[in-house]
Amino acid sequence: MTFDVLTAVAVFAAVYVGMALGRWPGLKIDRSGIALLGAIVLYATGAISGGGALAAIQFPTLVVLFGLMILSAQFAACGFYDWCSARITASRASPAALLGLTVAVAGGLSAVLANDIVVFAMTPMLIAGLSRRGLDPRPYLIALAGGANAGSAATMIGNPQNILIGQVGHLDFWSFAAVCGPPAAFGLVIVFAVVWSVWRRRLRTGAGGETGRDVPTVDRVGVGKAVLATIALLVLFGLPLSQVAGVLAVTGVLLVSRRLATREMFGLVDWHLLVLFAGLFIVTAALDRTGLPRDLVAALASAGIDPTGLPSLVVLALAGSNVIGNVPAVMLLLAVLKDLNPESLYALAVLSTLAGNLLIVGSLANIIVVERAKQSGVVLGFAEHARCGVPMTLCSVVVALAWFVVRGWIGP
Repeated sequence: MTFDVLTAVAVFAAVYVGMALGRWPGLKIDRSGIALLGAIVLYATGAISGGGALAAIQFPTLVVLFGLMILSAQFAACGFYDWCSARITASRASPAALLGLTVAVAGGLSAVLANDIVVFAMTPMLIAGLSRRGLDPRPYLIALAGGANAGSAATMIGNPQNILIGQVGHLDFWSFAAVCGPPAAFGLVIVFAVVWSVWRRRLRTGAGGETGRDVPTVDRVGVGKAVLATIALLVLFGLPLSQVAGVLAVTGVLLVSRRLATREMFGLVDWHLLVLFAGLFIVTAALDRTGLPRDLVAALASAGIDPTGLPSLVVLALAGSNVIGNVPAVMLLLAVLKDLNPESLYALAVLSTLAGNLLIVGSLANIIVVERAKQSGVVLGFAEHARCGVPMTLCSVVVALAWFVVRGWIGP
């Protein structure tokens, strides 16, 4: 092997080990920093040129993701997410009904907004309201993350990996929703059923606290603007226009405001995720330039294994999402599996998103909920999550598989 190939392989391995562990042992550097450092090492050693690094970054994907973050930031800055969380917990509904509301609201919002921002904003207020009612927040937090993940599978803008898949495959927004919406809806039902089944005894106790209080006010004008922007975005996605152009147009309108400063809006953007994407684009492109991924695909094909078939996608999605996270896993698979047809891309989007519910490390939404809960004094353990995450993931993946098989989509 040449020096460039060895460097690309070594950096790739080090970066994806960091993705799996969340950081390098003994250091404070996180996933975003690891991806950026990997890209820096590749450029500094000459394993990839400046032009090659720029060409590797899929700027349309980053633009769409940034625009959706601005849209979600508009809702967050106007207090909409806090209001949703408080309304759920202030309801006089039974604990089981509150669980259903949590799943439905998280899933519905995540289908049209960035799921990571939805759970980031909703977690603290949800915990406060549930604690005031004397309810254990843990099952509701699992339902929040599970519902956000499952609901985000329904559309091309529900989560970062779907945005990437949609941009790479040049997929139609409404066709994506028509195919991926049904398994996502079943996934929401499964999330509720599993969490209720596992936690039903805890849900029946401790419900004697206060209800109907402390629902925060919202900036109705700002929320109205955000709703109109969302509707406009969905309409633009249905027109024969570039999705990037539509997102930029809506983003520009949202930034023109008399109430919210640009700095405040930018403060709600997940810049770490954008850096993570950019770094991983460069790292995976450097590996692809070595030709090793193509050799691996060819070797699997010669052994009678189709890596683009539905059985292989299931294994790769489940394993990849819960070892390195579903966003890095999808980026890696798209780099290795070239020219996937729309049907395979739909399956990859649904399976990788639902697979993120298996373990806490499976998706950023899970990690955000756990970290935000810890800041509010609630500890959601790995095993507690897995008790629900494993059955909800396996059941929802089986349903998704049945859906794709019925449609005759078992491979390219």
